[in-house]
Amino acid sequence: MLSRRQSQEDTQKSPIKRFLFVLGMLFFMLYLALGLTLIFWKTIPLNITYNGRLAFGILLIAYAFFRFIRLWQNR
Repeated sequence: MLSRRQSQEDTQKSPIKRFLFVLGMLFFMLYLALGLTLIFWKTIPLNITYNGRLAFGILLIAYAFFRFIRLWQNR
């Protein structure tokens, strides 16, 4: 009986955990998209050199994957 209850708790998340997981995935995709946009958009209306945009884009992509790994571990 106890093992059945534990398995139900392990498979079904609370609404708060589910919301936080979806929010974490949303921000992962946001940071990834922003990093890729900074790298590949040639005529971006920001006064930053290409090397600065490339460095900031790579930093954002690395941060996005760092957040994704932490989100996956907390799952």
